[in-house]
Amino acid sequence: MSLPEAGPRPAQAAETPEPAGPAGEEQQAGGEPAGGAEKRVTWAELYFDLVFVFAITQVSALLHHHHDWAGVARALVVFVPVYWCWVGTTVQANIRDVDNVRDRIGIFAVGLAGLFMALALPGAYGRRGLLLGGAYWAARLVLLGMLARMPGVLRGPYGIGALVSGPLLLAGGLLDGGPRLLLWSLAALCDLSAPVLLRRRPARVAYHPAHMPERFGLFLLVALGESIVGTGAAAAGAALDAAELLAVAAAFTISCGLWWQYFVYAADAMRHAVTVAESRRDVIRRVFQYGHLSLLAGVIAVAVGFGETVAHPGQALGGGAAGLLYGGCGLYLLSFGYTRWMMFRKVSGTRIAAAGLVFVLVPLVMRLPALAALLALAALLVALNVVEHLRVRRAAAAAERAEPARAVPGPR
Repeated sequence: MSLPEAGPRPAQAAETPEPAGPAGEEQQAGGEPAGGAEKRVTWAELYFDLVFVFAITQVSALLHHHHDWAGVARALVVFVPVYWCWVGTTVQANIRDVDNVRDRIGIFAVGLAGLFMALALPGAYGRRGLLLGGAYWAARLVLLGMLARMPGVLRGPYGIGALVSGPLLLAGGLLDGGPRLLLWSLAALCDLSAPVLLRRRPARVAYHPAHMPERFGLFLLVALGESIVGTGAAAAGAALDAAELLAVAAAFTISCGLWWQYFVYAADAMRHAVTVAESRRDVIRRVFQYGHLSLLAGVIAVAVGFGETVAHPGQALGGGAAGLLYGGCGLYLLSFGYTRWMMFRKVSGTRIAAAGLVFVLVPLVMRLPALAALLALAALLVALNVVEHLRVRRAAAAAERAEPARAVPGPR
């Protein structure tokens, strides 16, 4: 997404005139002064998100039917444009005042295109490829139109999405087989690389640090909700004997563990990072746009893994389900290592070690009964969260003990 630089920058870096508000006040795109009040998510944005609840369900269904390596790659290729449309709308809502008739209509237009994309996902590599490509291009054109007055927008990622990625996705929809996958992969690559390669700074824009973490946290919550839906849907048609109920409990514990990893500690750290950053643009791009793509992919994989295991707890897990369940969890944990480094240049050793252990266990749990594999993963996540909780408590206690010592004057 187009992420113009926030905050001060050297005069020689300026490429276009800076819009100025009253008394030199930094402005939002569209000319609204950036006030001190925190920007909150609007009702229109929450309504817009309902489309992407359905989209994540559709991606999960696609992955459920084809969860070998090729199927995972194909699902990722079509998930990227869906995710990027959501990101583009979220960034616009952050830098603009969208609580007006014109912008609400624009958001709903992107939502309609997103609904068409979601409908196309299960048959994206069949007869619905053209629908996916056309809907994506329409969404990107609407997003570009909403920022048409911003200087340099055509030379940024919004322009690339509308003028390059969109036509590539549409052209891919007209083809079949390998050529379609190739063009769609190129489109996904263009979208993912554009924010890094096209780092023009078309205008000085104020980013709202409270709004962005809230939006991405809500999207992750939607994906975690899919893990609950996947568990319930798989168990609903089962006999619900003791083993199946225990499998449901283990799956729910895993989902709670994933929630805990993000919302108890990481969410506040991300909000702090974007608040104090010299370049909020860089934090938003690295931590939110890229970091949350892998977080979401991990959660979706785990959700599909639940659907493969909960209803048949006595059967061997198998390679596909093990890769989804353990591989998705490992990717999720490893993503925190990336985001922490991008935010603070610090290594998240505990979570990286836990991710490594989860990946190592994949070939070992393939032959285990599904229930045993679920219980083992649940125990690992509980242990990880307990370790982190105790570490935070010890650090807080040490800080409290040190505070009075600093307050007492030393000997003169």
